[in-house]
Amino acid sequence: MAQRAPLLLKVSGEALKASGDSILQAEMVDRVCGEIIAGASAEQPVAVVVGGGNIMRGASLAGGTEYPAVGDYMGMLATLINALALRDGIRRQGGSSEVVAAHAIPNVAHRYERDQVMRWLEAGTIVVFGGGTGHPFFTTDTTAALRGAEIGAAAVLKGSSVDGVYSADPRKDASATRFDHLSFDQAVAGRYAIMDQTAFALCRERHLPIRVFDMTEAGAITAALGDNPPGTLISD
Repeated sequence: MAQRAPLLLKVSGEALKASGDSILQAEMVDRVCGEIIAGASAEQPVAVVVGGGNIMRGASLAGGTEYPAVGDYMGMLATLINALALRDGIRRQGGSSEVVAAHAIPNVAHRYERDQVMRWLEAGTIVVFGGGTGHPFFTTDTTAALRGAEIGAAAVLKGSSVDGVYSADPRKDASATRFDHLSFDQAVAGRYAIMDQTAFALCRERHLPIRVFDMTEAGAITAALGDNPPGTLISD
């Protein structure tokens, strides 16, 4: 069977922790890594972009640093901690994984080189992108859109705490209905919060589909990487 185009999975930092003060919980990390391994295969390469919100968000320090970018750099470092946790979890469960970032850090991350990333993906290695874009003022949603476009991903899978895109907030409006599919134009017209504007615009420009799904449900990540993925698809 011919190898498929890679899938780019966006994992939030919050998915790696439980309630309480801990920033990482081994059971949560193992669950996410196990589901990624189960969804990846020789025919389906998988890359991951991980956030850092379980540790800190740069925006939370707005006005509290010498200059605005400092908080963003701290947030980028937080994503690298999570990337290492995912790499370790994948390897411990028998998978192959490498951490890649915009800048090389010995023993932590390889510098992003597309050709090398593609070789790893073709060999079945799960590539975890940490460190954001390497520049301040961009979210990890934008990192997911950027890296997804660069590696020719078939789709960006955005893990969420809601099982798709709704006509209204389902937690506040019992009559809200979930969409199975939206065009990029419909998402704009409906002002649905899919991703931040920069990330969404890049996906729209590059014709890169986005799938929003609830990654908190057991088995949802594996399903999202499979042939009948859950959630809402946003595409042309």
